[in-house]
Amino acid sequence: MSIKTNKFSILYPIAVIAVLVIVWWTICFLQLVPKYQLPSPFDVLKSFKEELLSGRLINDIIASLWRVTIGFIISACLGIPTGLWLGQHAATKKALLPILNFFRFLSPLAWIPFAILWFNVGDKPAIFLLFLATFFPLVLSTMAAVANIPKIYFNVAKDYNYKGTELLTKVTFPAVLPQIITAMRVSYGIAWVVIVAAEMVGCQDGLGYGIWDARNGLRLDTAVCYMVVIGILGMLMDKLLSQLTKLPNTRWGYER
Repeated sequence: MSIKTNKFSILYPIAVIAVLVIVWWTICFLQLVPKYQLPSPFDVLKSFKEELLSGRLINDIIASLWRVTIGFIISACLGIPTGLWLGQHAATKKALLPILNFFRFLSPLAWIPFAILWFNVGDKPAIFLLFLATFFPLVLSTMAAVANIPKIYFNVAKDYNYKGTELLTKVTFPAVLPQIITAMRVSYGIAWVVIVAAEMVGCQDGLGYGIWDARNGLRLDTAVCYMVVIGILGMLMDKLLSQLTKLPNTRWGYER
């Protein structure tokens, strides 16, 4: 029974994708939308082959993966500890929460002029924008996770005389790790959303830059090709991050 269920769980998404592609092809075949407004699936496949054989697509994938990964790692290394610390210090949390929320609602794209002035052009301004897009959601999500830890955990920790670093490593962090992993997956998805705009800032390669370059050249088939690649890469990286939920120390948070 479980084998049949697994087969159907794989087939359903494939069937949905196939239906969407058929609808897309039908719209283009019947010319319900002008070709210059919506390229056909065959045009996109042709563009994909051209970009792949030229080596540009591989180069752009590597460039974007590098920027997104570095920006995300920096934000995780700073944001998660900050959220853990603020979650345990109520007074500081109350003082800084309005500022954190202010910057969370401020679009990273608003920082583009400053990113160019501060970091010139190249990878650094794009990484800075990706950092801003993911840092504040990670801090606030981690803070919220700490606030939701049952008080009984800390009562038991008090009985064992856990304080400071010991309390953090043996009680707080393990208790919120499943929620942190979820927050990391959401934040990493935000980074892929922002990559198109981030690579406008003086970059000469990358998937986001490829979309803007295709737009300027009126090559919507190439733009759609790069959009598909961004979506697939985002899904693959999310799948990779989801493997963290299978670790022995986190599995308890996902069992139903």
